[in-house]
Amino acid sequence: MRIILSRKGFDSGSGRQPNPIMPDGTLLSLPIPEKEDHDSFASLQWKGMNYYDIVSSLRPRTRLTADTMCHLDPDIRKDVKQRMQGWKPAFGQMGAALKHLYNQGVSVGDLFLFFGWFRQTELINGKLFYKKGSQDLHIIYGYMQIGSIIDKEADIPKWLSGHPHSSYCDAWKRNQNAIFLPTDNLSFMPNMKGCDVLDYRPNRILTKEGLSRRYWDLPSCFKDVNISYHSNAWVNDYFVSVSRGQEFVLEATDKILEWTMNVIK
Repeated sequence: MRIILSRKGFDSGSGRQPNPIMPDGTLLSLPIPEKEDHDSFASLQWKGMNYYDIVSSLRPRTRLTADTMCHLDPDIRKDVKQRMQGWKPAFGQMGAALKHLYNQGVSVGDLFLFFGWFRQTELINGKLFYKKGSQDLHIIYGYMQIGSIIDKEADIPKWLSGHPHSSYCDAWKRNQNAIFLPTDNLSFMPNMKGCDVLDYRPNRILTKEGLSRRYWDLPSCFKDVNISYHSNAWVNDYFVSVSRGQEFVLEATDKILEWTMNVIK
């Protein structure tokens, strides 16, 4: 089985602020702005707050507006908007990033671990703020084991028509688009869903304490495998993740799979 460490959500280039660790421990990955898509920040909800209110509360000078469109992908949090009957989580990829996945042999049965840039938040007098002095962190916030891959526009089911990658017609015509759907349950942990979001827990933090978010505290078993885009990435006792790139693929050894199970369960 391959594991794909997949960077998603707001970053320093798109969104330009950390994704919030909400006061209740929710890891709320914020979809990046994308004018070609059809979900606005104001149309997405979390516990009665729309995403624009969350973004603007945390960064009052944001350039985003309530009507700014965003790229809800991976779409794995069911209750952010109304869903069609039969909805399932889905993740789309296209272009060079999709080619990289295929070149690495990614296929049915492999596992995405979605991570992003997060920071702790707190409520003060009913308003949401980043917590002063809190560290910028890379954290794993969700996962998906691949159950099937849609690689032709004609195969898109009706319930998936709201996913942003379903409408990228030119990419479909060039065979440079795909949508990944999950298994019903994890093959290696059958009591767990094949795809889900994760809340904040220390063992889901990738970043080494006290260092920049790119510097990861991975266990030593990761030194024994090749991670795509990361030749010579180890410095002393920490792993230096690249500053750009989306999908980092590695083969899961027994020890890495054990680490993965501890992250998810």
